[in-house]
Amino acid sequence: MPGALAKIHVTNVTGLIVLLVMWVVLFKCAHVLMMLTRHEPLLGWAIGPFGISVMFLHEPSLLYIWFDVVIPACVSGIVLYTGLFTSLSPLVLPHYPFLEMLVIIGGVALTSTGDVYNALRDMRHPLWGEARVLRSIQFLRATWARIHFTPFGYSYLNDHFGASPTDLLQVLS
Repeated sequence: MPGALAKIHVTNVTGLIVLLVMWVVLFKCAHVLMMLTRHEPLLGWAIGPFGISVMFLHEPSLLYIWFDVVIPACVSGIVLYTGLFTSLSPLVLPHYPFLEMLVIIGGVALTSTGDVYNALRDMRHPLWGEARVLRSIQFLRATWARIHFTPFGYSYLNDHFGASPTDLLQVLS
């Protein structure tokens, strides 16, 4: 294992960039697919610098919260292993099991740390109903996301807050 870092060579820079982009895109797609598996009333969605977010009325179950952490983390690990330690790799890496585990665990930790933090926060301080909606809207506004409400979201905001989405977004900004 000594000198393992000296044996690392980039053989295809474009392939490395494509791998990094695909890693992030597939990780985010796994999150979006997990969001689409929920069969609850959808208030709206947002597109911003951190990807696509959706707003649901009810808090997800504990099982769903942890599935939303584990499944994208597994996708991240599979993409990293396939992209770095198979014949498709744009890098020449030594095949030491410890190095492989270290790289994959580091990559999964890089992509999933925020998800684990959010899951632990939802377990420790769960929010329901209006508080959850307001926290989601406030976070999305802080990240400059573009928020789109569904017809159900329009009626929910009008019934519970007595305001249109435009009015509520102006108040929360």
